[in-house]
Amino acid sequence: MENTTEKIIKILKEELVPAEGCTEPIAIAYAASKLSDVLGHVPEKVDAYLSGNIIKNVKSVKIPNSNGMVGIEAAVAMGAILGDSSKELMVIAHADTDRLAEVQKYLDQKRIKVLVNEGDVKLYIRLEGTYGNETATVEIQNYHTNITKIIKNGKEIKGMSCDEVCTHDVMTDRTFLSVDLIYNTAKTIDLDLIQPLFEKVIEYNTAIANEGLKNTYGIAIGKTIKEGMDEGVYGNDLRNKMASFASAGSDARMNGCSLPVVTTSGSGNQGMTCSLPVIKFCEEKKLSHEELIRGLFFSHLTTIHIKTNIGRLSAYCGAICASAGVAGAISFLSGLSPAQINHAIETTLGTMSGVICDGAKSSCATKIASGISAAFDSYYAASKNRKFEFGEGIVGRDVESTIKNVGVLGQEGMKTTDEVILDIMVKNV
Repeated sequence: MENTTEKIIKILKEELVPAEGCTEPIAIAYAASKLSDVLGHVPEKVDAYLSGNIIKNVKSVKIPNSNGMVGIEAAVAMGAILGDSSKELMVIAHADTDRLAEVQKYLDQKRIKVLVNEGDVKLYIRLEGTYGNETATVEIQNYHTNITKIIKNGKEIKGMSCDEVCTHDVMTDRTFLSVDLIYNTAKTIDLDLIQPLFEKVIEYNTAIANEGLKNTYGIAIGKTIKEGMDEGVYGNDLRNKMASFASAGSDARMNGCSLPVVTTSGSGNQGMTCSLPVIKFCEEKKLSHEELIRGLFFSHLTTIHIKTNIGRLSAYCGAICASAGVAGAISFLSGLSPAQINHAIETTLGTMSGVICDGAKSSCATKIASGISAAFDSYYAASKNRKFEFGEGIVGRDVESTIKNVGVLGQEGMKTTDEVILDIMVKNV
């Protein structure tokens, strides 16, 4: 039987996944590349059946290595023509950009039809393709590389009965996680078990944040905050430095930067949010490398714990889960007590849980900047023993109750919100 540490390491390996580009369009590109593999050719036609949440997160985001192409059809075409399915979420990381004219021609020929899949699975992709008399289907459910069905010419090659609840059968159970367990493990875990995972987080996510600060991507909120600090508009303080650094990575990623990131809970924005502010905090505070690794462990695992209660895709902004993870991590790194750490997490969640997810795009970066600012405020308030009280809004009797309340809010309370957001986005053309 696995012990707790072994299960935690498995969870981290499942969740900390390198990806190039926003994970939803990349998941579509992955499915399209697999479809071409099954057919043995680029499909002549593709019908893409997608859940509303997938449509929402792909509609407005730029595809890396595509020279600025946007949206679902571009993701299908890039994957089908230029993808390497063996690379999974790095499927188009090494796409031959000299062949982009083929992709554009494919798009101009209107070979792809997008349809809304009617069902309860929030992360759902089914691509049905044809080549001559050959037909193939590739289906993904619940998380971005989870191929649950492959059919060729009516014969099922791969099949699995899978709905929203089956995630726990294919991924390590997370229900044993708690902030108290995360705190104790962060203090005692053998560094050799986690350092290789987080070295890649530091390398990849720092590189794209620096790229976002250097060049102008989208609204460039990370770069804007840095310019404001340099020009004296903003205070040149740790809070703003953390918000700038974190949001700069999202600026770049949402607007077509081809640099990879390490994702968390299926999201690059969440991966950057729960890592980059902690990296900047440790740098500015001159903390040791070991402290940085342990802080990243705390932040990532807390984010995973909170997000597990909500689900992979929702109308609840996942960057807020990661911001709460950051509030806990920097409190942990500052030597606050377990009770104060809990208060920092709760204050962040109690403040920011109304932020909606209306798809992947430039505003993800501005939401991250707001979330990290709130996380810093929550940490500092906790250091003064200032906190929300039980019963104030969604705040529960303790941090675990509050996290459960957030899960109910994200899964049940925001169902209609999700539908309304999608309706607005579909009509807003």
